[in-house]
Amino acid sequence: MLPLRHSLLLPGLLAAGMALAQTDTTTAAEPRADTLVIAPELRPDTLPLRGPITDIVPVDSAATDTAVVLDWRARHQPTRATIYSAILPGAGQIYNRKYWKAPIVWVGLGTCVFFIQDNNKQYQRYKTAYLTSLDGDPNTVDEFGGRYQPSQLRNVADTYQRWRDLSYVAFGLVYILNIVDATVDGYFVRFDVSPGLSLDLRPSLPLAAQGAAGFSLALRL
Repeated sequence: MLPLRHSLLLPGLLAAGMALAQTDTTTAAEPRADTLVIAPELRPDTLPLRGPITDIVPVDSAATDTAVVLDWRARHQPTRATIYSAILPGAGQIYNRKYWKAPIVWVGLGTCVFFIQDNNKQYQRYKTAYLTSLDGDPNTVDEFGGRYQPSQLRNVADTYQRWRDLSYVAFGLVYILNIVDATVDGYFVRFDVSPGLSLDLRPSLPLAAQGAAGFSLALRL
């Protein structure tokens, strides 16, 4: 058995050792004055953002194309189509984006101009021959060598004159139709044709029930 003084000394040593252990732990946790603490390096991709974050929304190409089409229709003016066709036939059709109609206008007007020139040329030709045959001078002979009577030459000349005048009328009609077509198309540019638009022709059931023949016409918008 240990002596009494050794028994009293042992608990004191244990208490002193525990106090020293706590002191060392606290000292290791706290940095000393002569110790330099280096902060961790911040990488560029870990820098904090100070400004607001803006979401990047992808642009839908289909929606953009639709907006452009709607913007063109909204800016379209039917009066301009009328003026353009009056100044330059076919320009109103191009302004309305009915490009296939412009060559039809040009061909129509070109055909009228061709017949105007050809009929006028033939009219002047037979008119000159007719006047030559009536001058009474035997030394002057028409281009036909006197094979036709003056009355025949006059009839042919009158025919070509009438055809020339009709060609002028045709030219005017084509010109007016060009303006009317451009104007009507200009007002129908914003007209929305729904896929559900249909025109049905069917037998009329009420008339058929009465023994009479009939048809009904239904327009669905």
